[in-house]
Amino acid sequence: MSAISPAVQGVVRSEATVRYAGWGGIGLAALGLWLALPPVELRSPVVPLVLAGIAAAVGVWAALGGERKLGWGGVAVAGLCGLLAYGATVSSVAHLDGAHTTTSGPGVVDWGVLTYNMFIFATPLAFAAIGGMFSERSGVVNIGLEGMMLSGCFFGILGADKLNSWELGLVTAGISGGVLGLIHAFFSVHMRSDQIVGGTAINFLALGVTGYFFIQIYGLNGTPGTGVPYIPDVKLHFLNHIPPKNPGRHSFWYEAFGHLNLMIWILFGVIVVAYFVMFRTSIGLRLRSVGEHPRAADTVGIDVYKTRYGAVILSGIIASLGGAYLAIGYVHSFTENMTAGRGFIGLAALIAGGWRPGGAFTFALLFGFFGGLATRVQGYGYEMVVLVQSLPYIITLIVVVGVIGRSIPPASVGRPYVKQ
Repeated sequence: MSAISPAVQGVVRSEATVRYAGWGGIGLAALGLWLALPPVELRSPVVPLVLAGIAAAVGVWAALGGERKLGWGGVAVAGLCGLLAYGATVSSVAHLDGAHTTTSGPGVVDWGVLTYNMFIFATPLAFAAIGGMFSERSGVVNIGLEGMMLSGCFFGILGADKLNSWELGLVTAGISGGVLGLIHAFFSVHMRSDQIVGGTAINFLALGVTGYFFIQIYGLNGTPGTGVPYIPDVKLHFLNHIPPKNPGRHSFWYEAFGHLNLMIWILFGVIVVAYFVMFRTSIGLRLRSVGEHPRAADTVGIDVYKTRYGAVILSGIIASLGGAYLAIGYVHSFTENMTAGRGFIGLAALIAGGWRPGGAFTFALLFGFFGGLATRVQGYGYEMVVLVQSLPYIITLIVVVGVIGRSIPPASVGRPYVKQ
């Protein structure tokens, strides 16, 4: 066996050093941002900005050393973390009000409330993304997530209203999403129609059906403001005894997690179960094989058609639960087209997250964070709100185009399968 020359060993070590340095720079930037957030919550931006500057320098060094994607991605992350950390420290400056320290004022961010709002905004997106994962992992593009969510909104509140039970409202929402998933699967799998066009048709179908029945059942008065059973919040009062805690106020942990809606906690369970089913069971292995190489899956006895049917129907059910949360867990009413593009944003989170539950949820939280932040900066003008809301889209574009690793879809997604 020939020995590896010292020169080759040096090159290998050098490449590994550059790669580790690049990831270390990203870690420094993230550390600086973390120091500016609860529970540490630094009052000065100096330390986070210094760490971000070091991270950016390390990123440039890594890029010049051959790790271009990782290096320039690290520079982008350092800039973003530095900007967010600066905003966090400036907005968290305390004001003295007599003998007490308060966090009131136009430039102050209430981190507990912001975290709570982040989960509120992220939950419907995450349900849509997890639902879309099952469909697209099986090889069927699901642009119809928007329509499935909208269907869940209307039939969720309709079921809760007429059956006097929010649990039955969730059931009716899931059935409506499953029916739309069945229609999408029929045209995509059996009729082998264009899946993008089919998903778009599902969206328009849901918009027309929900709008028609909304007018027929509720008329111009809209859904009732009282008397409809809504999904309850889960109160965790013990979190109020955990610091940090400002005088005369609830603790950060209680404000962030102490009164979340039940559907948000259900979402956490759905993410764990979705990961386990997709990557730790034979069912998930079969589903992923159908999405990657349906011909090989068919050869070993996996029914491609049934697998895709089941995945798309399940996709519709999960996405519709996100819509039901929106109507009977958060807004407590229904208006026409109330999803307002959330299904598409959930699809973007799924793609940016690499078609994995954890990644999709992370990007859903990212969108949710900036959605919640936009509600806190309304006092600075409409332009600031639009700017804040645009940041997650920019980050998503950076990820999708491959600056920090390329998002690779299932090999056979969007391709109809013809059994031989």
